[in-house]
Amino acid sequence: MKKNKLGRSGLLLGDLTLGTMTFGDTTSAQVADQMLGLFEEAGGNHLDTANVYAAGRSESILGDLLKKKRDRFIIASKVRFPRGDGSNEAGLSRRHILHAVAASLHRLQTDYLDLLYLHGWDPLTPLEETLRTVDDLITSGKVRYLGVSNFQIWQLMKGLHLSDWFEWHRFIAAQYQYSLIEREIEYEYPALCLEEGVGLMPWSPLGGGFLSGKYKADQDPTEGRISVTGEETEEHWSRRNTERNWRILETVKAVAQQRDATCAQVAIAWLRAKPAVTSVILGARTVAQLEDNLAAASLDLSPDEIARLDAVSALPERYPYRFYEEYCNRKLHPRDKGK
Repeated sequence: MKKNKLGRSGLLLGDLTLGTMTFGDTTSAQVADQMLGLFEEAGGNHLDTANVYAAGRSESILGDLLKKKRDRFIIASKVRFPRGDGSNEAGLSRRHILHAVAASLHRLQTDYLDLLYLHGWDPLTPLEETLRTVDDLITSGKVRYLGVSNFQIWQLMKGLHLSDWFEWHRFIAAQYQYSLIEREIEYEYPALCLEEGVGLMPWSPLGGGFLSGKYKADQDPTEGRISVTGEETEEHWSRRNTERNWRILETVKAVAQQRDATCAQVAIAWLRAKPAVTSVILGARTVAQLEDNLAAASLDLSPDEIARLDAVSALPERYPYRFYEEYCNRKLHPRDKGK
């Protein structure tokens, strides 16, 4: 598996990450063990979890499985969402972060997290308080690096600015929903990540399973993540069952057939080819699904194939991005480069 440098750091990650949201939920500890072995055999070294995945059971399962091989893996977890009923058992306050990280370390049976994500914005806590707290955790060695997830673009940039101003450790990773059917982050985020040295880590690369090709437009899903998510969630069937998405899937199927690959492999390979992407987070529930997804590590799409997929899934033109492309996108003539 290809290794990429994560943002403005010296940390090297495989370009596919094993997501563990299903561990302790739809994936048993025994199956999780098999998946971890398969992932390591394929050259993977990055595991993504969160303190709210399966109410903490995901971290606990990883802690049991990694007792004798902790140093072989880069472990990322997250903090923000409720882990109790109290009014201070959520958010990004100093109190909640310190309590939540201590609990995550206990469940993971380790004394440090390689990467800690802020799992979402907290409108009640000053960002300075949050960033100073994580900086203290990094200085103490309990956390090695800082990441961000689900922040709006101004919130992400404000965090980077504050970290630079106060000389705190800055974000090196940004985790966002990103796939052929969910490309909205392309208006802003990839450009910022490339400019500021932040590695983009897409989650839900298959759109909650839609891009696996196993669903049909005239049948409500009865299996997989799409079938169980509520209407308020990002991956609900109503968000997937659209004319645009079915057109995208048809092109994915055509490319997959030409390359003797699966739809899932093509969708993941498309993300791997994006310049801002460091590693794609796989959300497989079974060993068979993971085995299929991991094969995308050796699938390099041609420029023509990428162009076809880009075209069918293209975002609508919007201001000011359209204005920028038409009037402000200055480019040097090749003969002038280096002058």
